[in-house]
Amino acid sequence: MARGPLMIIGGAEDKLRKRTILREFVAASGGPDARIAVIPTASSLGAEVVEVYDALFRREGAAEVVAIRPESRDDAHDPVLVKSLADATGIFMTGGNQLKLSAIICGTPLGDAIVDAHERGVVVAGTSAGASIQSSHMVAFGVGGSTPKQRMTQVAAGLGLLRSSVVDQHFAQRERYGRLLMIVAQSPQLLGIGVDEDTAAIVEHEVLEDGTDREVLRVRGRGAVTVFDPARITTNAYEAKRSAPLLASGVVLHVLPEGSAFDLTARELLPHVAEVAAEDVAELAEAGQDLRRLARDIAAGDVSPTTLKRRKARQTKKNPPSSRQDGAST
Repeated sequence: MARGPLMIIGGAEDKLRKRTILREFVAASGGPDARIAVIPTASSLGAEVVEVYDALFRREGAAEVVAIRPESRDDAHDPVLVKSLADATGIFMTGGNQLKLSAIICGTPLGDAIVDAHERGVVVAGTSAGASIQSSHMVAFGVGGSTPKQRMTQVAAGLGLLRSSVVDQHFAQRERYGRLLMIVAQSPQLLGIGVDEDTAAIVEHEVLEDGTDREVLRVRGRGAVTVFDPARITTNAYEAKRSAPLLASGVVLHVLPEGSAFDLTARELLPHVAEVAAEDVAELAEAGQDLRRLARDIAAGDVSPTTLKRRKARQTKKNPPSSRQDGAST
């Protein structure tokens, strides 16, 4: 069975107007058949944040929304909580303190149940802290800034749903380029992924015709997803002192706006495929028919379009529509 999609949301997703990202999550979770488990452990708001997402997901058509809120590692070992994920079609982890979220659920039966749900095809989504924890390595905390500096952030273990990667959120809005560059400079085997606010990196597992598989990241939302590929990096991270700026040369940068697709397995941009609305398809088909008709007329008359247009105008003037209709009726 194919792994379920991941929705890695950079935080501050639209909850009032179009709600594009949340609507897509509910639809991917089964729409009217969706049973969504909300995990608000990272948040300090408690029941309030659950009420917000409960109302939003039900407004988008979800059949059921349940809260799963472990507050300790002992809670995350509770068989009742673990069992409550068994029939979930979508899992949503809220924002807040990602280190708290990681410390409570990673390496517990509940954390394992999230991974198992992903493996059997369940949609796993998370915003802000709930985005960071999906990768194998997670930003624990740190300062912003555009220049990578030694010790500007620390890393903790994530759930590992997205392998060999580190995810950061609120990326452009909180100027987190430097700290993500610091992480990949220290660990060049990782792919650095920064997700802007009200933007989702949607990762899907695909099996190709030749039997090989890959993970593809697609971008939705009003911001961008920034990818740092440090596979060929030259860096001094192993010898830089204290908070010194780091050398980071040869990092491949990808800035991916909505509609972009990126092969995470091959680490390369995929060709852009434009999406055309149904009404535009009909309009294009009609325009194509008109062009083919015009081409036939030109070929039949062996004349230029301008000459043909003048000839048709003269014919219309000699035989106006009303006279043709009168002649047809006599």
